[in-house]
Amino acid sequence: MLKTTTVVVVVLIAALLVFAATKPDTFRVQRAARIDAPPQKIFALINDFHSWGSWSPFEQLDSATTRSYSGAANGKGAVYEWEGSGKTGAGRMEIAESSPPSKVTVNLDLVKPIEGHDIVEFTLEAKGNSTNVTWAMHGRNSYFAKVMNIFRSMDSMVGKDFETGLAKLKTVAEKPAADAVTSPAQRPYAARDFSS
Repeated sequence: MLKTTTVVVVVLIAALLVFAATKPDTFRVQRAARIDAPPQKIFALINDFHSWGSWSPFEQLDSATTRSYSGAANGKGAVYEWEGSGKTGAGRMEIAESSPPSKVTVNLDLVKPIEGHDIVEFTLEAKGNSTNVTWAMHGRNSYFAKVMNIFRSMDSMVGKDFETGLAKLKTVAEKPAADAVTSPAQRPYAARDFSS
């Protein structure tokens, strides 16, 4: 009986690994929202990593996360690095393309808990007095990621965070200018920010 059970388990694991190999080599997660603000105002919030604390859902995961900023102050060449515990993990982002006020492309390098190298894109399209904002991420699926995707897809892991982030971005961008976060002292986690 034990031998039969062992054989069944081994066959199931082998089948799982073979099935994982058939999964796509790449992934893409995308969400969009309409924001009642001009693209220039929204672009400024995305193009400056210092502003991400006001809308990015990932900034709220771990209050002990340390952050550093280097390179350009904003736009192409701006670099943001972080290190925390748990879900926050550690990683680095660099703005690779900045085309005001329509597109920001970010190179995302995750170090932990799982290593990954992906591309994040924000596109903004003016529609009358509103702006359609699309937040997308794409990259390669490692074999480990393919195995993980059998149980939970990248879309299900990240999509909800994108929706939350776009909702927060909408709230911040639609505030009157006088209510907007303007100084470093007003930014979340400013006490823990340090520049290099």
